[in-house]
Amino acid sequence: MTETLLASVRRYVAAHADAAGVAQTPIAGVTTIRATAPSGLVYAISRPLVCLVLQGRKQVAMGARSFSFAAGDSLMITADVPTVSQITQASETAPYLSLVLDLDLAVIAELTVQMRTAPAASGAPLLSEPTDSQVAETALRLMRLLDRPSALPVLHAQLVRELHYWLLSGQHGDAIRRLGWPEGAAQRVGLAVTLLRAEFAHVIRVERLAAIAGMSVSTFHHHFRAVTSLSPLQFQKQLRLIEARRLMLSEDLSASSAAFAVGYESVSQFSREYGRMFGLPPARDAEALRSDTRAAA
Repeated sequence: MTETLLASVRRYVAAHADAAGVAQTPIAGVTTIRATAPSGLVYAISRPLVCLVLQGRKQVAMGARSFSFAAGDSLMITADVPTVSQITQASETAPYLSLVLDLDLAVIAELTVQMRTAPAASGAPLLSEPTDSQVAETALRLMRLLDRPSALPVLHAQLVRELHYWLLSGQHGDAIRRLGWPEGAAQRVGLAVTLLRAEFAHVIRVERLAAIAGMSVSTFHHHFRAVTSLSPLQFQKQLRLIEARRLMLSEDLSASSAAFAVGYESVSQFSREYGRMFGLPPARDAEALRSDTRAAA
């Protein structure tokens, strides 16, 4: 079944992938990815998702924890957390291929109530395990549905729901279930994360974030760090730096223009914090990334 899913994803990305190897499907939250060479380090604050690796190998780290996973494995990220990832095995003849599903909190909440199983109190937000056969089979039916445009709007929602069900029924269902647990800390922190993502270039007082989460400031700080591994200020800073890097690379902005665009008032402060996160000053890092891109082309 995995080989059949591999063939389906390979065919889809061959027809639809952009220059970066990403092929968004018409189904919201479902993406296929291809890479024909090992990648550099990719910094991101990942949303909750599950990534089914079908070919090649990838490494993902969060803080001191690191996972290397290959064909037949699934990576689950069950909170908005900072990750550093790298495709470590890929070639023209055997590209890295994966299928990514963004976890839908509304679907998780509905299923959690229906399944009548409370989540465990805590757990790691980064998890890896062999892909469950039921998950792979449902993912295959979802990919096949892309070939049936008339059926897609009618049937895709129930297949996405079924895929969430099998994930919740699996070994790491507790970790996923926490995302949808009514009034759970993860869900309430998620409201604050949504605001931070939308307004990261602006000054946001922690009192406003705590109010959105329905917590006192001290309780909010505790739960925010427990869920994301960062303080709210660190989370916002990483969002700014990641977006600034994207602006310099994709839109050819200068370091100072990127700094101001993401909310920094001091270019020197931006350069210091950028260097601490990415290992090089902004201009040198952007040029190195452009060189790598040209070399891979």
